[in-house]
Amino acid sequence: MSKIFVLNGVNLGTLGTRRPEVYGTMTLDDIERLVKDAFPGVDLEFRQTDFEGEMVAFIREAAGYDGLVINAGAWTHYSYALHDALESLDVPRVEVHLSNVHRREDWRRVSVISPAVDAAIAGMGAHGYIAAVRYILYRDADRRP
Repeated sequence: MSKIFVLNGVNLGTLGTRRPEVYGTMTLDDIERLVKDAFPGVDLEFRQTDFEGEMVAFIREAAGYDGLVINAGAWTHYSYALHDALESLDVPRVEVHLSNVHRREDWRRVSVISPAVDAAIAGMGAHGYIAAVRYILYRDADRRP
């Protein structure tokens, strides 16, 4: 059974009430149920933190998993600590954003963590998490020798 870590960063605990016109009305618990329902045979562990150091510790824990999905929230745009932690990880890593950050403010278009992940998904709402898990599970099937 595959084991995938899904990490959510700063302010994502307020999903459903924080700017629903941008982030939707689903809560983080709703997203967790959606993803777990989509992959019943996968061991998915979800965590959320508003503390950057705790997120770094969570990323280090991901070394024991088959892959990592991360929505770092605002840390995406300035946290070199998260970049370095992700870069040192030897498992597939996917960055997820609920909104299309490329259609928003200029500063949201820059990700300092993107160079440290294998793939990035933006603008698919909660379905971006499903796409990220699917990528981790099936990425080798897409590679040609």
